[in-house]
Amino acid sequence: MKSFAAVFKALSDESRLRIISLLFFSGELCVCDIEEVMGCTQTKVSRHLAYLRKAGLVDDRRQGLWMLYSIASPPTGEQKKTLDFLASVLRSNEVARRDAERLAGRIRKGCCATYAVLKPGARPAAFELTSR
Repeated sequence: MKSFAAVFKALSDESRLRIISLLFFSGELCVCDIEEVMGCTQTKVSRHLAYLRKAGLVDDRRQGLWMLYSIASPPTGEQKKTLDFLASVLRSNEVARRDAERLAGRIRKGCCATYAVLKPGARPAAFELTSR
């Protein structure tokens, strides 16, 4: 029950919800892309990512100079259901949609960790911009 409560505590902050939403949309991002889209400092984004990682919601990996973040594979069925529900709710959230549009524009322009460089042929899988 404690780990389940930790997930909800981690999701109780607007900035962390926005970061989760961006990761649903992109699959994987570096800190500088998140900070650019959200208009936050690197310190603030890193602090929120650490909180999400501690709650088991985010994984990280090093790729050359970049530290890349992605949604963690849920360890339990409860967490998977929670993340699936959250992804479906965020698809229709206006702030999440604006963030996703800003990120899509950044990806088209060649953001720090573009799909073409890091994952040839990769596409955002969990979150699509669709009309309501």
